[in-house]
Amino acid sequence: MTAKIITLLSFILALCCISPGCSRQPASASRPRIALIMKSLANEFFQTMENAAKTHQQENSGEYDLLANGIKDEQDVSRQIDLVEQMIALRVDAIVIAPADSKSLVLVCKKALDAGIPVINIDNKFDASVLADKAVKVPFVGPDNRAGAKLAGDYLAKKLNPGDKVAIIEGAPNAFNGVQRRLGFEDAMKAARIEIVSSQSAVWETSRANQVASSIITEQPQLKAILCANDNMALGAVAALRAAGRSKDVMVIGFDNISAVNQLIRDGQILATVDQHGDRLAIYGIEYALKIIKNKETPEDRETPVDLVTAEGLRNIRK
Repeated sequence: MTAKIITLLSFILALCCISPGCSRQPASASRPRIALIMKSLANEFFQTMENAAKTHQQENSGEYDLLANGIKDEQDVSRQIDLVEQMIALRVDAIVIAPADSKSLVLVCKKALDAGIPVINIDNKFDASVLADKAVKVPFVGPDNRAGAKLAGDYLAKKLNPGDKVAIIEGAPNAFNGVQRRLGFEDAMKAARIEIVSSQSAVWETSRANQVASSIITEQPQLKAILCANDNMALGAVAALRAAGRSKDVMVIGFDNISAVNQLIRDGQILATVDQHGDRLAIYGIEYALKIIKNKETPEDRETPVDLVTAEGLRNIRK
């Protein structure tokens, strides 16, 4: 009888040890799971970001696991909120997010923080007034978009004369980085006394930018340049200028330095773009997240670099 009891107890103990609760490693011994939530993966900028993050994780596979995801449509804010909710339900150790909307994502990120999940904001900064209203503190890792846009605008201004007419194609009006880039373009144009005859949103999309640019070109026969808040929209503007036969007399500025614009810059169809090093943004965010998990502290905001990309610069890189 004693032998049977011992055998039964051994069997019960074995069952307990293969159950999920018993087989899970202590938190200190397991790799933390970092969730990277991006905007539209149809945008080459975020594809580059995702690929760089995956490469970083592979090179540091013993340090953390990566769950990377994004949305199909740049404006699908509700889907991005759902992704954050899913990561909260999965109890990931940290969330690194490039929000599609600077205001609407704050509440769900507060929910993550309340659940004990650190949040790092990259690329597109959360709205300061909404953060204050919700009493939320989220470190931002990303560039000064206004300074980056002014850098490109100043370069364009050297090619123009006071009184020349230009147009701005803006990003999404609910995105902090889009607003800041518009302001940077305006800063440069006002300083050079160049007239902004139109400023319209194409919500980051190539097809929308093509439509907006086509309309502006028709309405403004004296137009000298189009300043676009991202490279996808710059591609749309370039296509519109080709269709109108005005590629040679209207210059185009972009922002992001996606590979699709490099040859256009070399060919003179785009004057310049701004490199905010999307391949490094997610990595900076992930490294910050790991620091928070390890040290139990919230780091301060970190400004990342922006650089002007021109045909001359690309020729130097080739050499």
